[in-house]
Amino acid sequence: MPLHLGPFVRWRSGLVLTWICLFSSGSTVIGGEHAATVTHPLPAAFSDLLPHFLLEPDDVYIVKNKPVTLTCRSTPATQIYFKCNSEWVHQDQHLIEHDVDPATGLPVMQVKIDISRQQVEKIFGLEDYWCQCVAWSTTGTQKSQKAYVRIAYLRKNFEEEPLGKEVALDQEVLLRCHPPEGVPPAEVEWQRNEELIDPKTDPNFFITVDHNLIIKQARLADTGNYTCVAKNIVARRKSSSATVIVYVNGGWSTWATWSACSAICGRGWQKRNRSCTNPTPLNGGTSCDGQSVQKSACTATCPVDGGWSEWSKWTPCGADCIMWRSRECTQPTPSTSGKDCQGLDLQSLNCTSEQCPQTASGAEDVALYVGIVAVALCLTLLLIVLVLVYRRKKEGLDADVADSSILTTGFQPMGIKPTKPENSHLLTIQPDLTTTTTSYQGTLRSRHEITGKFSLSNGPLLEPLPNGSHTLHNGKLPSDPNDFMNRLSSQTYFKTLPRDNVNTSYGTFNFLGGRLTLPNTGISLLIPPEAIPRGKIYEIYLTIQKKEDMRLPLAGCQTLLSPVVSCGPPGVVLTRPVILTMDHCSDACLENWAIRLKKQSYEGTWEDVLQLGEEVVSDPYYCQLEAETCRVFTEQLGRFALVGESLSMAAAKRLKLLLFGPAYCSTLEYNIRIYCMDDTQDLLKEVMQMERQMGGRLIDEPHVLLFKDSYHNLRLSIHDMPQAHWRSKLLTSYQEIPFYHIWSGSQQTLHCTFTLERQSLSTCDLTCTLCVWQVEGEGQSFTLDFNISKDIRPLDSDFLLMDNCTPALAGPSAFQIPYLIRQKICSSLDTPCPNGADWRLLAQRLKLDRHMSFFASKASPTSVILDLWETQHFHSGNLNQLAAVMAEIGKQEAMIFLVSDGEC
Repeated sequence: MPLHLGPFVRWRSGLVLTWICLFSSGSTVIGGEHAATVTHPLPAAFSDLLPHFLLEPDDVYIVKNKPVTLTCRSTPATQIYFKCNSEWVHQDQHLIEHDVDPATGLPVMQVKIDISRQQVEKIFGLEDYWCQCVAWSTTGTQKSQKAYVRIAYLRKNFEEEPLGKEVALDQEVLLRCHPPEGVPPAEVEWQRNEELIDPKTDPNFFITVDHNLIIKQARLADTGNYTCVAKNIVARRKSSSATVIVYVNGGWSTWATWSACSAICGRGWQKRNRSCTNPTPLNGGTSCDGQSVQKSACTATCPVDGGWSEWSKWTPCGADCIMWRSRECTQPTPSTSGKDCQGLDLQSLNCTSEQCPQTASGAEDVALYVGIVAVALCLTLLLIVLVLVYRRKKEGLDADVADSSILTTGFQPMGIKPTKPENSHLLTIQPDLTTTTTSYQGTLRSRHEITGKFSLSNGPLLEPLPNGSHTLHNGKLPSDPNDFMNRLSSQTYFKTLPRDNVNTSYGTFNFLGGRLTLPNTGISLLIPPEAIPRGKIYEIYLTIQKKEDMRLPLAGCQTLLSPVVSCGPPGVVLTRPVILTMDHCSDACLENWAIRLKKQSYEGTWEDVLQLGEEVVSDPYYCQLEAETCRVFTEQLGRFALVGESLSMAAAKRLKLLLFGPAYCSTLEYNIRIYCMDDTQDLLKEVMQMERQMGGRLIDEPHVLLFKDSYHNLRLSIHDMPQAHWRSKLLTSYQEIPFYHIWSGSQQTLHCTFTLERQSLSTCDLTCTLCVWQVEGEGQSFTLDFNISKDIRPLDSDFLLMDNCTPALAGPSAFQIPYLIRQKICSSLDTPCPNGADWRLLAQRLKLDRHMSFFASKASPTSVILDLWETQHFHSGNLNQLAAVMAEIGKQEAMIFLVSDGEC
């Protein structure tokens, strides 16, 4: 028979190449040794067929030290062997079985080999251990797919474990989990209180592709211990438990009905109650703000008991020798359930013998007879008249008699209905009331005379009440300041003030006023002249509260728009409003917002003291909202914050995006940190200081992004990196910041980190595109192109923090306008002028006319306008521009701006 040559074999022990020869005897020589396999000739009909595999080896994992078995089956085949990692497996390690396909009659060969852990561990490097089956027939050979053999394992420590959280009811919860490294990769499941969470049965749960657990809307039942479980064929690992507490903030029930008035008669009190049960605060939720009991004054109508009037005079003595007198219950008449008069309303008295009349019987008889005669005469006359009438009807009337009405003329009735006049519409004409006589007690004055005498005084609009009385504000009597300060020292109000000197300014001030500033934060407090009473000296502070230390009671679509600022001490007496200036991060479109100014009370609860757009000039608070700044006029010091509630999904907050990288990088990894924070200067300062301590550097100019109330998260991703030099180590294509974390405004330094890896330390040029967008919304993309080792661009933390003003200024140095000039302007413009050349025209020229009502409510409107001008132009104020405005108004006092400070 002809000689058939098979493929050659390379043994791992050397480089000797040997041939596999198929001799006519059917024996096979592999590596110089005879194998027991004997080839069977194929039927002539199938001699030209190539072998094909009925079963190919699959990927397997070695668990611990148990070997794995690879199986391969082929037909038609004369020989079949395994080769692993390009080397033939020794003949002795094969287990070969022969069979015949009953349908085709072709020979079927099956081979099995065992792979041990030691064989796999001998392979070093990045290449995996693999095996492949090779089958022969008389026509040729075929190779099966590669089966990879890997050692299965699962490390003990999680790369990221879930962290416990306290969340409000209906809030979204994100629990992160990065399982331990393992082969095969671990499958992740979540447990709550040792029970498996199945998102199919409870759609409120969602497990992301990167194994994080999302609770879409937190329920009270979701409170519990959450565990991330990772498992594969080797082991099962559990993370540490993360406790999730779902708290419920309390809500007020509706008010009950008013109680009965406490007084039966006169002035009293009535009250009504409500309870914090709608809902009841649970799991550490905040209690309800406000009072549970409300009182109101009432007046009860007093009952009036009846009183007798004076007795009337006695009646003349009657025939029965009795006289009478009466009285009535009309002084007063009983009312409102009052008692009726007690006693008799009619009194009789027997007459004496002298007063009693003595009548004779004859006189009585005469009177009786006279009466009878009179009646008889009347009847006779009536009879005569009837007879005459009857006779005339019977005989007819004479021609001289024209009308029979003459007999009845004297008997016409008085209530005859008048005939309707021809012009009936004249009855609808209204009566002329101009002729009605009226009287007016007082002095009459013409309109032009009243206008000419109109004036505004520089004093208070209402004179003080006599006898040392106080005016009630909001239903509360203000306490004595000295007594309040003594009580304040024993309260806990000051315990929440920050102790660092960086974000706190102090100063001592008198009636000349002054200014406190927190540099590089946009926060200042202007104390106008005469705001502090003469003879008083106050030590006033200004500070920022950390948002994580102050949990404001936010609900629904509410969000914190400004820093929490404290100025005090509370309770100091001010005669004029001071102006607190701070940044805000709203888009300033009031039609999309309901913005409220909140103030913390001495008890620690937050109260709404003002809603923008609904200001009442008589309130002690007023707010001017500009594009990025809020200026609060307040007559009471305390802790303030600006809170907004979105009225539509078009409401947006301004976010500031800051990109930082390490100033020096000596490793292959390079981290880019992206901060997403509210667009206020105090947060910018905080991030700058934190990055300076971490050795970070600003790698691009700050960017502003509008973040809308659409309940969608913020996504960040990096693209367009040169793949030959850089690669991202991020496992997913983007990173996400939850919507609530941004919208609440309570977390100051939200950021994402992108870890990039360069292929060589010599690679320093980095070019990429950063995309930031809100899911299903608008976004921005920024192109970065810089050298990580030679970045010479002038973008540093000192470049953005240029405000080096003095934290505390007292007296005239705190103001642009000298004190004497200010007094002259106020005295000149406070008095109203017929042509309007007064403080109203000044407000128009300074574009402050939308606050006219607020200015008019003050004793000196000009002074308040100048205070506002001082806050707006402290750093860039130009007195010449103000002098030009005064000249346009037509006031000669504008020339006084040209004098020097020494002359003032």
